[in-house]
Amino acid sequence: MTRNPPSAPVFALLTDGVQVEIRRLRASDFDAVCDLHRELSEESLYLRFFGLNRGMGAQVADRICRTSGTDHAALGAWLRGELVGVAEYEPTGVPGEAEVALVVADRVQQRGVGTLLLEHLGSLARTRGVAAFRADALAANTAMLRVFADAGMPARRRFAENLVEVTLPLVSDDGYLDAVAERERRADVASLEPLLRPRVVAVIGASRRRGTVGAEVVRNIVSGGFKGAVFAVNPHAAGADLHGVPCVATLADLPERPDLVVVAVPADAVVGVAADCGRSGAAAIVVISSGLTAADGRELVAVCREHGMRLVGPNCLGVANTGVSLDATFGARHPAPGRAGVAVQSGGVGIALLEELSRLGVGVSSFASVGDKYDVSANDMLMWWESEETTRLGILHVESFGNPRKFARTARRVAARMPLLTVLAGRSAPGARAAASHTAAAATPETTRRALFEQAGVVATDDLGELVDAAALLATQPAPGGPRVAVVSNAGGAGVLAADACADAGLTVPPLGEETRARLARMLPACAATANPVDTTAAVSADAFREALDVIAADASVDAVLALVAPTALADLREALGGTAKPTAAVVLGQAENVVITETGVPCYAYPESAVRALAHARAYARRRDLPREQPPALPGLRPDEAAAIIAGFLVDNPAGGWLPPAAAFRLLDAYGLPLAPWRWAETADQAVAAARELAAPVALKAHVPGVLHKSAAGALRLDLDGERAVRAAFEGLAGRFGADLEGVLVQAMADEGVELLCGAVQDEVFGAVVIFGAGGVDTDALADRTARLAPLTAGEADELIREPRVSTLLRGHAARPAGDVPALRDALLRLSRLAADHPEIIELDLNPTIVRPDGAVAVDARLRLAPHRAWDPYLRRLR
Repeated sequence: MTRNPPSAPVFALLTDGVQVEIRRLRASDFDAVCDLHRELSEESLYLRFFGLNRGMGAQVADRICRTSGTDHAALGAWLRGELVGVAEYEPTGVPGEAEVALVVADRVQQRGVGTLLLEHLGSLARTRGVAAFRADALAANTAMLRVFADAGMPARRRFAENLVEVTLPLVSDDGYLDAVAERERRADVASLEPLLRPRVVAVIGASRRRGTVGAEVVRNIVSGGFKGAVFAVNPHAAGADLHGVPCVATLADLPERPDLVVVAVPADAVVGVAADCGRSGAAAIVVISSGLTAADGRELVAVCREHGMRLVGPNCLGVANTGVSLDATFGARHPAPGRAGVAVQSGGVGIALLEELSRLGVGVSSFASVGDKYDVSANDMLMWWESEETTRLGILHVESFGNPRKFARTARRVAARMPLLTVLAGRSAPGARAAASHTAAAATPETTRRALFEQAGVVATDDLGELVDAAALLATQPAPGGPRVAVVSNAGGAGVLAADACADAGLTVPPLGEETRARLARMLPACAATANPVDTTAAVSADAFREALDVIAADASVDAVLALVAPTALADLREALGGTAKPTAAVVLGQAENVVITETGVPCYAYPESAVRALAHARAYARRRDLPREQPPALPGLRPDEAAAIIAGFLVDNPAGGWLPPAAAFRLLDAYGLPLAPWRWAETADQAVAAARELAAPVALKAHVPGVLHKSAAGALRLDLDGERAVRAAFEGLAGRFGADLEGVLVQAMADEGVELLCGAVQDEVFGAVVIFGAGGVDTDALADRTARLAPLTAGEADELIREPRVSTLLRGHAARPAGDVPALRDALLRLSRLAADHPEIIELDLNPTIVRPDGAVAVDARLRLAPHRAWDPYLRRLR
């Protein structure tokens, strides 16, 4: 993703969905600043300057249009090319504090300009070390005081006569981010109204010929029953009735302003057509056309920003909203109305999902094929679904992420209200830096995406069929309150397969209570098995099978019921597959469709494994939804300033970045309290011997040779050295092997044996800091047993990291190995994640192996790669 540099303009939404440009002020803006102040009303002028001196505008313009420095900055908000607001800060003389001032044009007040400027200015100031803003406001300036109060920062007020001194700590905690997110949601939904609830729609590129994209979009809008006005735009058919709607030559000929324009023209004409849409007053465009060049894409976005239009696409299927009978796609059939919101990048995936959801009877509330998503993305659709009552299930197909941190926060909030599902796309892509380090090799796209979805509470499936299976269950049944499944079947073998599938999926099949078993024995045939799985035998009647399901569902040890039916000539048990008091899924062996939903609302699958996977996904959603909201814990003993100084010192000498020398790397890790085996640095044989003597234990010598990362393979490692002679010989051997390339050795006390693990972090360009954990040692890459989470970790997420890899079973201990010190490992992961999150210059961090013993955890090797980092605030309100 290309991110805007700190000085580049960005666009964001006001409370009514209108776009404004936010950018630094410069000398050329002097006249605009003067005009803004000159046009203020007397009341606004008095509230801003505590007087009516109109000459203050020029003085302010002189100050804020000067070159931005590290101690001051000024931002302007521009609406359709006109400056409508200014925010500035200047030093107060108090370290870490700056005085902030805002002014907003009278005609745009109460639309969120001031709040938006304050957010952007605060984000900029935080990157420069400003800890708090201070402002003096007249007590009568209720509008400005409300801006400060509603910002979400823990504002402090001090009253002095008719003045109010406000202090705003520039924190970025949950309270502040929640306030920003709520403002963003309201503004975003307002901006999407013309796109998803338009009154007037125009289609450009609609020909007379059937089978063309434009023609089929028009036909779908008309045949779908859209009640608004629809027009075709085609200079070659002007004045005609085109597929049931009037056709005009150009947008300028429309009798009314279009809310939404669908563009289906050749790629080289898209930018010009988009400009025409902007001039016509359109609020949103859907560009179905594909094949735009990168330059065309940049121009298209610029045109949409210039005219304040939201953009879907290009290269997309279109949009639909069954609530207003809008089908602005070129799909073969209209989506059935329903409760699933769908957002996809691939039009083909979108068609498949619309077909399946319609067939199942789940139906669709709103649909967006975002294509290359130059603007509208999954984040926007999440906020739309959150804000309307129809959608009860969200389905996403996301091939790439523009802002995964904001996606995770938004999805977590939406998932508390409704299930969200996705399919993992691009799982087979190899790690781009597989040769760099073990941690970088482990941070594959699949690993990172799974981490994002897990932390966001999104159910991630491996393929479309699995996604549809899970959607059928979550759309019709409550999510299971626990992992315990009762399996009921009229065919014992099918029940065994289902029980095996439950075990594979992390679900349990517990014994039923004695009372339940006794009741089952009385109602089922004599040879029935009443344990779990329950085998009713093929001789069971439909009534008895139905009654058995209800009895089993009432058992306190059961969280969900899985009913399996093998059709026979003895009884049609499909009639008994109604819902129970617990979440219920059914299987009809031999069923033609992979999944159907019965008239009683029970999802019915063709195979036990499909039903079990759906139940497991539903349980995973409920577990994540019900977890208490948790914050990363405060960790004692951190010295972030010391770590920052080490990083800055290295980057001064190495502006392009590189691998941190071992001694500096270990000092950096020590600043965050990471557990390291005792060590010393040595550059001569005598120093190595002295270091080993200080450590008073058998030692390892690790040669530092630029370019050598994997020391074992390069012969740069000597282990179990005990005594002066062994240490000296080892050093001389390394010196002979590497010659002048040897810059020194790390002398390290040998660690006791334990479970060898990989603890690491990478700074992903898109996802930010990602923590990797799994099996360590020399076999790390071969075992490929690891998992990931986005940093910084909460305590619960650290525990999940520890539990998920297969190697975690060794930490629990067994007859030949005592259990490892999991609390010590958790603490190490939390510190590592905090280090990576605090210092994005750390591109790779590899602690391999980290050895976990019964009495603690210790890292015995460390590699850190640093690179310059550009500040990026993922939660700042801005359009893509």
